[in-house]
Amino acid sequence: MPYAIAIHGGAGTIPHNSLTPEREAALHAGLHAALDEGLGRLMAGQTALDAVEAAVMALEDNPLFNAGRGAVFNDQGFVELEAAIMDGPMRRAGSVTGVRRVRNPVRLARAIMEQTPHVTLGFDAADALAERLGLPAADADYFFTQARWDALQTELARLAAGGSDAEVSEQVKHGTVGAVALDRQGCLAAATSTGGRTAKMAGRIGDTPVIGAGTWADELVAVSCTGHGESFIRCAAAHEVASRIRYLGQPLIDACDEVVHGQLIEIGGTGGLIAVDWEGNIALPFNSEGMYRAAVNAEGERFVGIYR
Repeated sequence: MPYAIAIHGGAGTIPHNSLTPEREAALHAGLHAALDEGLGRLMAGQTALDAVEAAVMALEDNPLFNAGRGAVFNDQGFVELEAAIMDGPMRRAGSVTGVRRVRNPVRLARAIMEQTPHVTLGFDAADALAERLGLPAADADYFFTQARWDALQTELARLAAGGSDAEVSEQVKHGTVGAVALDRQGCLAAATSTGGRTAKMAGRIGDTPVIGAGTWADELVAVSCTGHGESFIRCAAAHEVASRIRYLGQPLIDACDEVVHGQLIEIGGTGGLIAVDWEGNIALPFNSEGMYRAAVNAEGERFVGIYR
């Protein structure tokens, strides 16, 4: 069987005219490194589930991306992390929301899937489970980055001056990491992780941990989304892609385009998604200025990009 993998580091990228060569090189390096983490698992014959977890963990550990160590701050000045993982063959899923101490929320999402009878766990109870399971934890200093703190102050000032949600930049609305993969056994998996959006209300839950909205995998397709989470929830975006393939017989590219360039835009939603199907076809559509993304398809062709 062929294998394939795609990752994303979020839509709503830094405007091209303000991205320095050094920053761009660092982002490309981060994408390459995360892609290699997942690809190495597939090449070694490990499962798609192992591959997406490894790729997402690499992005969670990189402060350049809005997940794990690089997560944005909410309106109270602390992080609330979210993640989800889904194993396609049996549609097993696990997700977590509102955690503040777990270094790699995607690991906790997998633990919820494999070691509890539940799909989703949140906030203090989820942090407590991670502690009982011995998952690596950190204090608030680990998750502090000056750039994210400065972005929070800017957004709080804009809101205090009467700014509206409609005026908020893509950089504030968007920011998620994710991975989808097909393994040598023909199994699909997806994983997503995020810090949410800058200055979000404390307690807000986005699309990432909502199975079928920001994350989905079955026997036909695996999907991970990034963008304005409320819009992805309202469209059940990830599951909508799968439904179009299953019930309408649409090719992967068409199904993804219908969601990203059709349904989301109709309700004012911006962002993108990554998807891989059972044949190793890959789709990476987005309707924002850019999306950090990388992939290796079933033919072994490698791609890394930020803008169109």
